[in-house]
Amino acid sequence: MNPPMITIRDLEFSWPVGDFDLRIPSLEVAARTAVAVTGPSGSGKTTLLSIIAGILPVAGGSVTVGSTDLTRLSDSHRRAFRLQRIGLVFQSFELIDYLSVLDNVLLPARISPAVPLSARLHDRARSLLAQVGLERHAARSVTRLSQGERQRVAICRALVTEPSLLLADEPTGNLDPESTLLMVEILLCQVRDYGATLLMVSHDHSLLPHFDSA
Repeated sequence: MNPPMITIRDLEFSWPVGDFDLRIPSLEVAARTAVAVTGPSGSGKTTLLSIIAGILPVAGGSVTVGSTDLTRLSDSHRRAFRLQRIGLVFQSFELIDYLSVLDNVLLPARISPAVPLSARLHDRARSLLAQVGLERHAARSVTRLSQGERQRVAICRALVTEPSLLLADEPTGNLDPESTLLMVEILLCQVRDYGATLLMVSHDHSLLPHFDSA
């Protein structure tokens, strides 16, 4: 059995405003597996991903990714860890409008010295864009892309550092059925061929058979 990539114990989280509370006594996600997270809107799925990514600090408990307890890290160290080890696909894409497609994919290296902007990273970025059919748009502004194309750029950015953990929040929500299967296959390829762990939020129950658990 694979060791855990994500381990949560006695997690407590509350938003400063409102009455939303998230409490998880225990959760483990094994390394090198693909897990889908489902549930009704407002149940805390996106919040959970942000906690595992170290974006949101918790009020109590521990969140461990690999062998690193994120609750023991400072904000700056959590940020560096996230850029190096975790690939994030946000529901709202979080692309930078004034940057080109290629520069958006390379964004982790442009915002932190924790990710060197190397020739190898450039080559991987272009290779990922080719896989999703966007290589000819590398120099184009992301403002000139469709919603589905912007989503593909966001997925390429999440994969560019070859992260050991992928956190995807509805990554296929703006794609047609054919593109959806392509994007899911690209994400699952990271699990099969690169040993990554995938935790993906989705409302599309037709995708669940592709995952190890849900």
